[in-house]
Amino acid sequence: MLMKNKLVRSIATIVAMAVFPPGPGRAADWLVDPSPFHAAITTNAAEHEIILENGLVHRVFKLAPDVATVAFDNLMTGESILRSVRPEAQVELDGRKFDLGGLTGQPVHNYFRPEWLAKMQADPAALHFAGLQTGRTEPRFSWLKRSEWLSQDAPWPPPGVALTLRFGAPTSIDGLKLEVHYELYDGLPLLAKWLTIRNDSPRPVTLNSMRVEQLAFVEPESIVDGPPANFRGSYRAFDAFSDYSFGGNMTAVADAPAIHWTNDPLYQTQVHYELATPCLLQCSPPLGPDQKIQPGETFASFRVFELVHDSTDRERRGLATRRAYRALAPWVQENPILMHVSSAQPDAVKLAVDQCVAVGFQMVIMTFGSGCDLENESPENLGRMKSLADYAQSRGVALGGYSLLASRSIDAADDAINPQTGRPGGARFGDSPCLGSAWGENYFRKLRQFFEKTGCGVLENDGSYPGDVCASTNHPGHTGLPDSQWKQWKLISDFYQWCRARGVYLNVPDWYFLAGSSKTGMGYRETDWSLPREQQEIIERQNIFDGTWEKAPSMGWMFVPLTEYHGGGAAATIEPLHDHLDHYETRLANLFGGGVQACYRGPRLFDTDETKSVVKMWVDFYRAHRAILDSDLIHLRRADGRDWDGWLHVNPVLPERGLAMIYNPLNEPIQRRLRLPLYYTGLTDRALVRLEDGSVQEIQFARDYSAEVTVTIPARGRTWLIISGK
Repeated sequence: MLMKNKLVRSIATIVAMAVFPPGPGRAADWLVDPSPFHAAITTNAAEHEIILENGLVHRVFKLAPDVATVAFDNLMTGESILRSVRPEAQVELDGRKFDLGGLTGQPVHNYFRPEWLAKMQADPAALHFAGLQTGRTEPRFSWLKRSEWLSQDAPWPPPGVALTLRFGAPTSIDGLKLEVHYELYDGLPLLAKWLTIRNDSPRPVTLNSMRVEQLAFVEPESIVDGPPANFRGSYRAFDAFSDYSFGGNMTAVADAPAIHWTNDPLYQTQVHYELATPCLLQCSPPLGPDQKIQPGETFASFRVFELVHDSTDRERRGLATRRAYRALAPWVQENPILMHVSSAQPDAVKLAVDQCVAVGFQMVIMTFGSGCDLENESPENLGRMKSLADYAQSRGVALGGYSLLASRSIDAADDAINPQTGRPGGARFGDSPCLGSAWGENYFRKLRQFFEKTGCGVLENDGSYPGDVCASTNHPGHTGLPDSQWKQWKLISDFYQWCRARGVYLNVPDWYFLAGSSKTGMGYRETDWSLPREQQEIIERQNIFDGTWEKAPSMGWMFVPLTEYHGGGAAATIEPLHDHLDHYETRLANLFGGGVQACYRGPRLFDTDETKSVVKMWVDFYRAHRAILDSDLIHLRRADGRDWDGWLHVNPVLPERGLAMIYNPLNEPIQRRLRLPLYYTGLTDRALVRLEDGSVQEIQFARDYSAEVTVTIPARGRTWLIISGK
């Protein structure tokens, strides 16, 4: 009855929202105001249930005759997204597989009815529920905040509740403690899950494989024939992602090796003829982990994060994803203005620092090809780098350097060994070192030493670990192929977390946000920066537009090669800067107007007072409006070179509720009547709009929370407008 009443209330809420979007006196929208949605753990003693709920989602666990998830409901839509009961996890210990909890006897797997529970039974072969513990969320690791790079404060850990389910050990391994952990967060339709194994037995135990999560979800669409590739995940009201994430890519979906949507062999009554509907979520590493847990040790798995969606709208789903990452990895909101200096010589670095101070930049990275060598542990190099770091810090600028990890060959003894050939080669980037080799262990020792002894505060770690396996049995950091991926991921994740605890800012061209990285590539092709300057301007705005569907602006870097890069000659090159000042200003307006930081690569940021003035003007613009420019980006019109393009930044908790940047690629000025979608500003009926020229007008909202405004945009230029409450 408790579950039924909750669903009735949530369905009534959704009906109201379908007619009237949230506003004063109406139902709240968590993407506009998350404050009403507090996570809690409740019990239903009569039904032997414990429930994680926050008004957006709830997950119900039956505790007898064994523990199992028996409901997973989307309270935003009033829908049940679970259709079948499965075990809470699975482990393989010393070659034997064990399910953790679960119930058997469900008569059909298209849907689940609570009254079936009376006839369902515990699986006698499973490890059974042995108790529980509740509490509050705890930080995954330490984060030293750099408040000068944060436009808004962020809580850590994300507030919410925690539930731990304990399971009995196999009879053959007395003293083993198995626990499955859950967190549910305030203001987010988001849960976390992971497992731990504590070995209090007198002998080592090997965890050969594990499945952290298995959920049998309602299929998002009906397809009778064809391969699983025909199913579209954008219709699914659920996304899963994990901190076990790598792949040498810059998108969440591409870098999710532990997330598997697969067919369900128990689901014999589905419509797909080959029974291949991908409606079973299984979260497990593709290999291993094959970890030997010694007496007295505790093993912790990767974490799975489960985000429930209330819409198939691309923008709304993207907003939800961005909100989730900002909660789980709040350091992604650190958005320092940075320069890539092309020489690590002391005079060049000091010039770069001085120019950064003059125009308001906050960070200098000694870039690739600069001569910076973080692996050089000679006293002379460490002393020189410390002197430069001290100089930069005395001027309020963070200094750091570039280091290439993967995509290079060390030697036959230290490179990753291809299991197909028994030789190096065939890794994600061709030849690549194994992080578990002697070289790999020494690499991380050298980098830790570099930051400890120099005081540098930035690492750009290129070619981060992309998931390569290694069949070597001679590397000190792993025993063979089965544990090679897990051990390498642990090495680099632990290092990134060490950096995060020290306040070392991380630029990593891979999806390591949940391990401590702040920024990855926005998404671009490097050779595009050898195209003629005019073409680069529009492509840059396309890259920002396309790269911010799942990433907040602060999560992706762009690139501005001030000197020639990948060729292109004079037509592609900005230097001398004052000779191409119009183009340079367009690049600054594109990037700062998007809230996106770029790697400005070259020996200097300005060459004349006029150039300095233009750079400083755009830095000042960004810093004056930093909070709103770092906020969520709503996509208005993608750049195509044929008409205006632009985006709208929104934040319902700021005085500046919105800031729209509108660009004109044409050779003549244009005037356009634009309809701005202002729903996510949190304003409900009217707003004040301040145009670039300082004029202010009041606008009235249409029923869809949009408003029209007329703008004039100069030829090959841009304009902006700021939205605030009346």
